[in-house]
Amino acid sequence: MEKNNFIAGEYRTFNYKKEYEYKSFIPNKINKPFIWKDKKINLLLEEASRLLGNLNECSLLIPDINTFIRMHVIKEATISTRIEGTITEIDEAVLLERDVLPEKRDDWNEVHNYIDATDYAIKRLGKLPLSMRLLKETHKIILKGVRGSKKQPGEVRTSQNWIGGRDVINAHFVPPPKEELPKLLSDLEMFWHNKNLYLPRVIKVALTHYQFETIHPFSDGNGRIGRLLITLQFIDYKIIDKPILYISDYFERNKGDYYHNLDIVRQTNNIDKWLIFFLNGIIEIASRSKSIFEEIIKLRMRYEDIIRTLGRRTLLGQRLLLYLFAHPVVDIRMISEELNVAFNTADSLLKKLEESKMITTFKYQKSNKRLYVLMEYFDLFRK
Repeated sequence: MEKNNFIAGEYRTFNYKKEYEYKSFIPNKINKPFIWKDKKINLLLEEASRLLGNLNECSLLIPDINTFIRMHVIKEATISTRIEGTITEIDEAVLLERDVLPEKRDDWNEVHNYIDATDYAIKRLGKLPLSMRLLKETHKIILKGVRGSKKQPGEVRTSQNWIGGRDVINAHFVPPPKEELPKLLSDLEMFWHNKNLYLPRVIKVALTHYQFETIHPFSDGNGRIGRLLITLQFIDYKIIDKPILYISDYFERNKGDYYHNLDIVRQTNNIDKWLIFFLNGIIEIASRSKSIFEEIIKLRMRYEDIIRTLGRRTLLGQRLLLYLFAHPVVDIRMISEELNVAFNTADSLLKKLEESKMITTFKYQKSNKRLYVLMEYFDLFRK
């Protein structure tokens, strides 16, 4: 990587089972200074940084913020796993496993592994620096008991992988061979923590995602880990305090451009095009996330006015409301257990809120089970 000239790497020819040749891309190390060429990046970087700051400030103003964070994590988990081929929607992701149809539980488990991995990784960041060790621990959770569970969960791959195509010969892209991984991953770790590069932190996050997906260090789950790494970096760099971005939504809606812009870097060294794509995504998602928090504040004020009409059950209603913000789809059993009240009390409380139009009821799928939904709030994340 030279000043004003990002050199992504090179393709090298390898033998496949001593019978065929294939080309693998060997990325250059990125723990070096560089300067982008397109001046548009400066303006996009300024706007992305401003919106991320506004979003973080907005989130810090909301009491009980962790209650609302859960839905952001569920949204990100649902979309990130959907990019990898699951068909779980957020409507199913918010359900308990016992309420999910048997044929959909495998996909449901993949989504909830991602949720568990996110929670775990963020907690570990308080004790462990951003590192491959942290990513390996997180990777193990993501693949636990789901597709890929036999592909070295928690370990850097020890064989050649590829993207697209039925084998390494016909693949769309072949990452570097296993022998290259130690030095590339070591370089990536140093890049994360190198304060002498004087690169803007958002740019470092963008470069990291490109480099990580190019290295593809795991046998499976690289896309999910790579997208989660974006959140972890933002938190580690103290750009945001909580996982309040769902960048996978932008990647999924622009999937063709997402893969194309990663490929363009490897083929032409045009890192600027990737940076522009990434920064546009941060701008869009940060702006949308802030709008959602603003809508949450309005809804919460209206909901609290309704709760205050419950008389002697107001305190119970306030506890229920906080629970609904984290679990917007519930049944009587869940409320009875959460509030530690009898079924009749839970049923009466929910009916009161249904009468006020605060919650909506419906019968779930083929069963006669009645579920209660904090619909206006839930719809903020379904859009």
